[in-house]
Amino acid sequence: MGRSLVAVAGAAVLAAVTGCTAQPVDANGGDGKHRSPVHIEIPHAPSGSGTPSTAPPPGASSAVLWARGDSGPGVRELQARLRQVDWLFDGPTGAYDDLTENAVKGFQGKRGLPRTGRVDSVTWQRLLKMTHRPGTWELYLMGGQPAAAPDPRCMTGRVLCISKTSRTLRWMIDGRTVSTMAVRFGAQYTPTRDGVFSVYWKSRHHVSTLYHSPMPYAMFFSGGQAVHYSYDFAARGYAGGSHGCVNVRDEEAIAALFSQVRNGDKVVVDW
Repeated sequence: MGRSLVAVAGAAVLAAVTGCTAQPVDANGGDGKHRSPVHIEIPHAPSGSGTPSTAPPPGASSAVLWARGDSGPGVRELQARLRQVDWLFDGPTGAYDDLTENAVKGFQGKRGLPRTGRVDSVTWQRLLKMTHRPGTWELYLMGGQPAAAPDPRCMTGRVLCISKTSRTLRWMIDGRTVSTMAVRFGAQYTPTRDGVFSVYWKSRHHVSTLYHSPMPYAMFFSGGQAVHYSYDFAARGYAGGSHGCVNVRDEEAIAALFSQVRNGDKVVVDW
């Protein structure tokens, strides 16, 4: 009993003097000079009618491609391109909402086009000429990507199943997925460790004494590395990174997760 108390106390001290905080990374892979260690191999956004990056057929110059209420990968690409020209600062979400409509109106008005708020072929062609085809993590800058299939080591027991490939976390119990959420990881020089671990300490209002940054809902699994809520991830998405921790941007989701996870639950971090 005495040795157990000493071990727990030691773990708490270790976590208290470590921790991680946000730092800038190249969210899109860049040119290889400042590449995030996260390996990106999730399926590309669907092409074809959902993501029409090519010119429309002749005679379709006034056709409306998307309008408020639409959704899908084509809308997600539209939003990513509007972000590139600083007409939209939300998402991409894949849902054509009021913010997207207002952004389209602003873009149209600036270029002398009718301010309809609907994306017709003329508006789309003008936007295509001013932007580049968005990469995977521009399309999913703020999350929303599909989760990778769970690692075989996640199929038994209570597991935080974390995939660096899809940048997602599955909370699983006996092979059943209870919830999923987008996550991000450490940057190039502070990578998140791969392997099988277990939660050894939970700290609801933790603050890193190493980086002096808040780490709410922290669930420590490897030294000072923990799964925790990140204000920076919530604000900037994959435009930033951590010093090794697994960041979650959905506060409601991680609050629910924190209430369910127990010390001793397994953590699997894989590619």
